[in-house]
Amino acid sequence: SVTNLEAEHATMLSEHKGATEAKVAAHEASEETRSALAEVEVTLKNLRASLDEEREAYGEVELGLRELELERQHVSEDIAHRYDRDVREVLVDFHDRPIAGEAQAKQVVQLKRLLGRMGEVNLTAIREFDEVSERFEYLTAQRDDLEAAIEELARAIDRINETTRERFKTTFEQVNAHFKEMFPRMFSGGRAELVMTDPSDLLGTGVEIFAQPPGKKIVSLELLSGGEKALTAVSLIFAIFLNKPSPFCLLDEVDAPLDEANVGRFCDVVRELSTQTQFIIITHNKRTMETADRLYGVTMQQRGVSKLVSVNLRRSVEQAQLN
Repeated sequence: SVTNLEAEHATMLSEHKGATEAKVAAHEASEETRSALAEVEVTLKNLRASLDEEREAYGEVELGLRELELERQHVSEDIAHRYDRDVREVLVDFHDRPIAGEAQAKQVVQLKRLLGRMGEVNLTAIREFDEVSERFEYLTAQRDDLEAAIEELARAIDRINETTRERFKTTFEQVNAHFKEMFPRMFSGGRAELVMTDPSDLLGTGVEIFAQPPGKKIVSLELLSGGEKALTAVSLIFAIFLNKPSPFCLLDEVDAPLDEANVGRFCDVVRELSTQTQFIIITHNKRTMETADRLYGVTMQQRGVSKLVSVNLRRSVEQAQLN
């Protein structure tokens, strides 16, 4: 009936309201717990820092105690060597002695006369101590400077590593993008990409080349034929030049393993990139020679006599067009 439905609806609304309030309370409790956890983590971090400082201070105290122990031992040995007495016995005996009287004063005078006849005993000790102290302070300052330099060098290395990671990642992504565009252009199809061997370590990672010429499965560079390897390598070189052009590029017989169609596409890309980069190509391919602006070769007009010959093809073409 309608009355039952309304009652059931009211009950469901009440349950929904209670569930909503419970959800809000649970969310607030979760946020409070997260806040408390963050405060605990900050407190733990501060406590760890305090512990490190206390450990460092404890180490300094231990070092100071060892130095004092060495100094006490040195004084005891010096007194034992000079006066044949144990310094601990002398100190205990000194406090137990009564106030000196006339007899002790006379004994002091006699001992002084005896010491006077014995002569000076290592009067340069103070000067030696000053020299050693000065040397110690100098070495301490040098050590502090070296430690500061090491810390500064470590920070500089960290900054350089971070910059290197960022620049390598950016350059890798840009070159990879150009490589993905250049490879299909050189092969008239297919696809290829560069893959890092260890993306988590940008400073030590290697780079692998995966290529898929038209009609083949994607394989690594080692499984390609000689011509495909050469064309893939040329694609990568051109991708690098597209990312950051260089004034010069020297190519030595890169077109030797290429067929006629691939040589044509290679020459087209070289002609396009030559607007920003001067290409020096060592080749025996006639089609590649036709692309050049200037040819340099060696001829032997007389037997045993070599001669260097240069031809400016651009000028020759222009003169031929004028004529």
